[in-house]
Amino acid sequence: MQWKPRALVLDLFGDYLRYAGSEARLADLTELLSVFDIEPATVRVTLSRLRNEGWFTTRRVGRETVYSLTPHMLEILDEGRERIFRYRDDSWEGRWTMVIYQVPESERAVREELRKRLAWHGFGQLSPSTWLSPHELMPEARDLAAEYPSARIDVLWCGTGDLEQDRDLAARCWDLEQLGADYQEFISSYSALNDETGNAVKDGRTALIERMHVIGDFRRFPFRDPHLPPALQPQNWPSSEAYGLFGAIHRQLGPAATEFVSGVIGQPVAPGREVLA
Repeated sequence: MQWKPRALVLDLFGDYLRYAGSEARLADLTELLSVFDIEPATVRVTLSRLRNEGWFTTRRVGRETVYSLTPHMLEILDEGRERIFRYRDDSWEGRWTMVIYQVPESERAVREELRKRLAWHGFGQLSPSTWLSPHELMPEARDLAAEYPSARIDVLWCGTGDLEQDRDLAARCWDLEQLGADYQEFISSYSALNDETGNAVKDGRTALIERMHVIGDFRRFPFRDPHLPPALQPQNWPSSEAYGLFGAIHRQLGPAATEFVSGVIGQPVAPGREVLA
């Protein structure tokens, strides 16, 4: 696996350092990233760029530089963690949240930002300016309308009254075939790692590497998956199995990996969030 320094920093803070004061010394981050064969010079450049992008503030403690998560990044990590570690299996009343927007041609940047934000919230694109979600996302959509006054945004409840039509809408809004295939690949790749006894005796370094592998591969799913209610899911939909597998492996490797990180930074790491059904 080709490790990406930015993603490693995100996952280290999201899974460990967030629960140890939300900060870390440069020397400790360099040691942790060396586990993944990231060179010290690359660590420094990566952290400097992330600080410039607003991820961190820095301060000096003696000769050490300490990187602290900004409040904005803490919010992003908390929101992202909620998405990753909460499996949604909601019942459905046959209603969609629909967002229809009109953006002046001169505001192309607003249009692109709206698309990104809608996708982040879990909407799927039915047509260039029409997005749907099977969940109750009226408040989120109305917040977007208030945030982008140059766009005309209408937020509606709607329904077809026909379950087959609703399933067709879901298939048009999201690439469920590819998503299902990717879930199956994840299950095939990591099934052998679901071993309570074997994972309990692994050394911390190995546990950290394997845990970072599994969370790095899994954390993209919650931002692609619309978490369709069971009534709208394709037959034999594999998301529940994938979530269960991820949760089991993440939990089993947690104690050794966390102890290893605690040893590097010289302080305890509080338990993080596990998958909630």
